[in-house]
Amino acid sequence: MYSDPRVVQFVEQNFVPVRVHVKDQRDEFQRLGERFGSQWTPTTLLIDESATERHRIEGFLPADDFLSQLAIGAAKAAFARKDYTSAERLYRDIVNTHATSDAAPEALYWAGVSKYRATNDPAALGETARAFADRYQDTSWAKKASVWK
Repeated sequence: MYSDPRVVQFVEQNFVPVRVHVKDQRDEFQRLGERFGSQWTPTTLLIDESATERHRIEGFLPADDFLSQLAIGAAKAAFARKDYTSAERLYRDIVNTHATSDAAPEALYWAGVSKYRATNDPAALGETARAFADRYQDTSWAKKASVWK
């Protein structure tokens, strides 16, 4: 587990952490690895209350990047629960707090989708497409949002 207090706080506030160690808990590790198709360690699986995987992080990341990926997972879980307002807030937090992370363009895209799903107002999608004109223009997420102009 990360010793960075920001990571610890985020995990404690948003998840019920369970750690399975490859050497100390071989049988459990193998069972979960087979169930979720884990290919490498460490693998962080963000699983909701219905045991559905919502996000996966494979390998080590620096704390800031790990935090942004954890936040993506929390937002995906909120979206899956149809809690679009919370999902949008979580996605926007990523864009604002981790603007230079790999997760930020994805978060911007899904923030727009979340707002649209919450309001049924297509203007939310247009706003998102315009935001990509200012940020993350060369990403696949900007290309996906380009149809919303």
